[in-house]
Amino acid sequence: MGRGSGQTGRLKGRKAVILGAGTRGNMGQVIAARFLEEGAHVVVAGRDRVELARFADVSCCGWQWCDITDADSIAALGASTEEQMGGVDIAVNSTGWGLMKSFLETTVDEIDRMNALQLRGPFVFIQEMVKAMTGGGSIIQISSIVAKIMVHDHAAYMATKAGTDHLIRIAANEFGSRGIRANSISPALTATPMARDFMSAAPAYIPQFPLGRIGTADDIAAAAVWLASEECFMSGENLQVNGGFSLRRHPTKDEIAATGTRLPYLAGKDG
Repeated sequence: MGRGSGQTGRLKGRKAVILGAGTRGNMGQVIAARFLEEGAHVVVAGRDRVELARFADVSCCGWQWCDITDADSIAALGASTEEQMGGVDIAVNSTGWGLMKSFLETTVDEIDRMNALQLRGPFVFIQEMVKAMTGGGSIIQISSIVAKIMVHDHAAYMATKAGTDHLIRIAANEFGSRGIRANSISPALTATPMARDFMSAAPAYIPQFPLGRIGTADDIAAAAVWLASEECFMSGENLQVNGGFSLRRHPTKDEIAATGTRLPYLAGKDG
């Protein structure tokens, strides 16, 4: 078990769906593992059937193929979850695409894909999960610090993450009378497979974390457990789980380049 993991039974008997768990060791899988430790029944979902089946076999949970850009597959996830578990108490969306493109270079196709992944898809996911929440519940969206601070060449990513944060507020207001809470979590740079290419730039990032280290998926999973638990009385909020990074700034391109990191948006920086 990772830092902060518990087995306190805080989610005992709760039924959870976690979308975005189709990559080994990613945030969705770490959240799923922590929920299982806390006593939840879990169905993981994503686009890699082989990896989902492997994780489900190792972790003793259910799985369902789902592409968040495909409304029909999200509807199928809702139906499958009701069949496997009899409903949903907790719904987590941890999908995302870290497109690095300048504002002017971002194509219409890339804007549409980002919107499908990070705004339209979460909208439909929430619709389907709310339908399956017959006794209240908790919706958790993994957002990003970039919905609050500026990052170089992430225009479409930042815009859709900010939009999804507001979507969460709308859902919290709309469905609170049914006992459904909706919140988002904003990591900064976190040691996950999606951020693998950024890890060599850690020396540029660490000074921007007041707590002195880059985040981990375990940090995010711990926050998700609290948001999912019945002791949580928060709804419509964005939880900044990023070691204080939101108090400071993103490293400049020059600071990142000085670490020797060659990210796509630095291409051509040094000729």
